[in-house]
Amino acid sequence: MLQKTIAIGLAALLAVGAGWFAKTPGTPPPPALRVLLIPADGGTESGTLADYRPIFNAIAHQTGLRFDLRVAQSYGGVVEAMCNNATDIAFVGPVTYLQARERHCAELLAVAVKGGRSVYYSGLFVRTDAPFRAIGDLRGHRVAFGDLNSTAAFLFPVTMLMDAGIDPSRDLSEVRIAGSHSASLTALLAGKVDAAALSFESYDKAVRADLPGVRNVRVLARSEPIPYPPLILSTRLPAATRAKLRDAFEKISHSPGVTPEMIRGYGGAQVDGYDADVTPAHFRSAEMRMAQVSGPLKAALLRKAAER
Repeated sequence: MLQKTIAIGLAALLAVGAGWFAKTPGTPPPPALRVLLIPADGGTESGTLADYRPIFNAIAHQTGLRFDLRVAQSYGGVVEAMCNNATDIAFVGPVTYLQARERHCAELLAVAVKGGRSVYYSGLFVRTDAPFRAIGDLRGHRVAFGDLNSTAAFLFPVTMLMDAGIDPSRDLSEVRIAGSHSASLTALLAGKVDAAALSFESYDKAVRADLPGVRNVRVLARSEPIPYPPLILSTRLPAATRAKLRDAFEKISHSPGVTPEMIRGYGGAQVDGYDADVTPAHFRSAEMRMAQVSGPLKAALLRKAAER
């Protein structure tokens, strides 16, 4: 009986001791999950980071996880980081997600939902005093695009031109690969091009910021609905961590202590919540558009951009 009592006492002491050591001050916390964001607003450390800090702060509040947010210098750089174990989570465009998925290094985490939908739009924008009334009017004129791997600032605008019977590598007088949505818009505002390709989120953000000259810009054409830019996960993350993140994003809109102002998405716009049950099928339309823009066409556009 005495031996049994001693054994129980020792077990209790060991349990308490284990808990004490686990909570000892100075014990380093688990490393922060690395989050990389495409440079949708020019790669600055202010605009894009400010867009996504609120939602990751909300997820941190709910899960106890920590996040280290950074902005990549290019869309392609995000794919390389994901596939070379240099990041754990990324905010990407649909095309960037598809490129990472093809290399089997990423899977979907969640997409933002607004008004019951997870879509956004690309546009071709011109100055209000420009004579253009349809996409076909851009033949023989100058157009700026964003990053070569951007869905809304390159892929969809290029295919919109093609649908209008314009070969952008031959029928435009000048092609400018500006590198980001905001840089494409800036080229238009500076009079360096006649039209600019960018997302409506980026345009709306510029309007909210009252960017000089932006109110003298109008929409020439709007794209079909595009699958919303997703958050993606590295396939190297433990399955339990991936499940925890998906559950947190799915429930974030009705989590205690999370205000509606914290639930934000692309361009810093407030959204209703996040859908963590999104499947690859959601991005089929982007996949079809990708097939239209061949490698040779991209190469021709780069050569044309180098001519100016």
